[in-house]
Amino acid sequence: MGRAAEMLGTTPSFLRAIGEARLITPLRSEGGHRRYSRYQLRVAARARELVDGGMAVDAACRIVILEDQLEEAQRINAEYRRAAATEAGNQDGDAGGGADEGGGGAQDTP
Repeated sequence: MGRAAEMLGTTPSFLRAIGEARLITPLRSEGGHRRYSRYQLRVAARARELVDGGMAVDAACRIVILEDQLEEAQRINAEYRRAAATEAGNQDGDAGGGADEGGGGAQDTP
């Protein structure tokens, strides 16, 4: 924990506080030491930025959680859009050959 706090330029008590707020849950070593992933350190760094800007720890944690959820939702949305565009491209290719066949309705009107 001390090394993580040093890397972030903060204190171990800050890391404990964001842990208590359930922003991050570090793994524990066999000796009981907290082990933080790179992702958890990035999240902690973002929370620290907000707290350094004058925000309360619990509010900063909530904002970081919401930012993370928004990023995930945008990623999923982009995947759905890519899949829909691919599907539309496949359907356009299939429909292209059949468009010239049969009575075209709108082409008959001036």
